[in-house]
Amino acid sequence: MKTYKLHFIRHGLTQANLEGRYVGHKDVRLCPQGIADLKKIKKDYIYPDVQVIFTSPMKRCLETCEILYPNIENPLILDGLIEYNFGAFEGKTAEELKDNEKFLEWMEGGLDVEPPFGESSREFGERIGQTFERIVDGLLQTGIDNAAIITHGGVMNALLAMYALPQARVTDWMCDEGFGYTCNITPSLWSEGRKIEAFAKCPVERKTFNPEVDG
Repeated sequence: MKTYKLHFIRHGLTQANLEGRYVGHKDVRLCPQGIADLKKIKKDYIYPDVQVIFTSPMKRCLETCEILYPNIENPLILDGLIEYNFGAFEGKTAEELKDNEKFLEWMEGGLDVEPPFGESSREFGERIGQTFERIVDGLLQTGIDNAAIITHGGVMNALLAMYALPQARVTDWMCDEGFGYTCNITPSLWSEGRKIEAFAKCPVERKTFNPEVDG
């Protein structure tokens, strides 16, 4: 049975990342260090060859696409891959919000607690989950067997926690900017349980690259 490969890649570093700010729907760009880091990673590691890229429309993701995959001119842009909407907390740090009652309620709350003017964790999960299932179903229908998703850390971590085997918590999937995971999509496993198999980190160091496994 045909197996499909899907590579999750986190966008490059931004100034907001460096400052520890909550940035989801705010459209920030890569910072100079982020651009330099991605170029350095690309020299030392090999990103997989892919037929198509799905990406968030945020500048930081589109700029990451341009650096890592300059030959793919038209990535498929999906609003459903945008990061969590932090609402009134956008652009703020936890330190700046530490005395904000709404922030404390949100930090201690459950799936249905949302930041003012933002979205709850449940709404976020439903949004990105619906988008991801459309992506996978589309790959299986078209026969495209090697694709990448370039998105935000929160989106990637949540999707892997929701769909990937082995089962792991959201925080267990955290990784540095420019890195991610390679997953196998087996049609039978997907149709029976809506699950994929995460089996390797992405990209792969040049000195350990095996084209039969990592290509």
